[in-house]
Amino acid sequence: MNLTQFIENFAGLFDETDADSIQATTCFKDLEEWSSLVALSVIAMIDEEYDVEFRGEDIRGSNTVEDLFNIVKLRAN
Repeated sequence: MNLTQFIENFAGLFDETDADSIQATTCFKDLEEWSSLVALSVIAMIDEEYDVEFRGEDIRGSNTVEDLFNIVKLRAN
């Protein structure tokens, strides 16, 4: 599991946001396209791609894409 691939998977969930604008330090909640539906898509993507149980509270407690990745990385081991 690497951060670059995680960012690509995360960015792929957005229709209108340029994938190149999403970096590890991006505060995903500030993205114009961010919504509860995208949050559910993030949870589903993490479950599918990484086989990690992820919850809404994990998203609420995170600010950057890297914060999300770090939680997934911890739980995947």
